Amino acid sequence: MNELAKQQTILIVDDAKENINVLAELLRPDFTIKAATNGEKALEIAFSDNPPDLILLDVMMPGMDGYEVCRKLKEQETTKKIPVIFVTGKADEEDQVKGFNIGAIDYITKPFSAVIVKARVGMHAELKRYRDYLENISYLDGLTGIFNRRKFDEYLESTWNLAVRISMPVSMIIMDIDFFKQYNDLYGHQEGDNCLVKIAQALSKTIVRKTDFLARYGGEEFVCILPNTPIDDTFIIAEKLRESIRLLRIPHADSKVEKIVTISAGVASKFPTKNLSYTALIKAADEALYKAKQTGRNKVSL
Repeated sequence: MNELAKQQTILIVDDAKENINVLAELLRPDFTIKAATNGEKALEIAFSDNPPDLILLDVMMPGMDGYEVCRKLKEQETTKKIPVIFVTGKADEEDQVKGFNIGAIDYITKPFSAVIVKARVGMHAELKRYRDYLENISYLDGLTGIFNRRKFDEYLESTWNLAVRISMPVSMIIMDIDFFKQYNDLYGHQEGDNCLVKIAQALSKTIVRKTDFLARYGGEEFVCILPNTPIDDTFIIAEKLRESIRLLRIPHADSKVEKIVTISAGVASKFPTKNLSYTALIKAADEALYKAKQTGRNKVSL
C-alpha cells in the first residue's frame, strides 16, 4: 500500500474511559484507534512492533503521569519521532511550556471541542505522514527499493545501543551473490540490475518479523540485522534466505556452483556491551561470509 494512502493509527491514553470513548468516537472515521488507561500500557503499545503514528496523552494520570510517559518516549530511538499531543484540563502557560520542553507538539484542553480535536489531530497526522514519506524515500536504494546503506548504519547503531541497555543479542547475516561479475559479463548490466531487483524482492518476502531489517549493503551484497535473535535461529533464517534465491531459478551459465543464481551468507551474533563497537559484529559476519565463499559458495557459514 502507498505510504501516503494507508490509514494512520492514533493511540489515546487517558485513565478515564469516558474521555477515551469521546475522542475515539470523534477520530475513528479517519484513523485506526488504540487505547490505554495508564502510562505503562501506553509505553508497551508504543514500543511494540506496530507503534502508533500519533499519541493523544492525558497529563494527569495516577502512577506514571503524561510528562513521564512523554519523556520515556523521547528517550528511545524507535519512538522519539512519534508526535505527542497532551490532553489536559490545565491550560496555564507554565504547564504548556513544561510539556513542549519535554517534547510534546501541541495541547488539547478539556472539555473537548470536536472541531479543535479533529483539526489539530488531522494537521499533525498529515505532517507526520509526509515526514515519514520523505524520510523513507531518502533511506531507500534507488534500484531495488529496499533500504540502503545509510539506513543500515542508523538502524544498526540504534539497535546496538538498545541491546546494550536491555542486554539482548544482535545477529547479522551478510549475503553475496555468487559469481555476479561473471553474470554481468555474460548477460549484460541491464539483466544484472533485473537480477538484483528479483533477489531483493525474494529476500524481503522471506523476512517475516517487523523488527528484522534488510538492506542492500553495496553492489551485489545484502545484509540483514536480527535483534534479540540467537545465532542458531539466525542460521535457520539465513538458510531460508539462501534457498529463496535458489527457488527463483535465475539462469547463470557461467556460475561454478550451479547453473542458476545462488548466494553465499555469513552469520554472526554478539551480545553488545559499552566497550564493544557494533563494527565487531560486521567484521564477524564478513569473516563468516568469506569462509562460505572460500569453502564452496552457495552455503551459510557461522
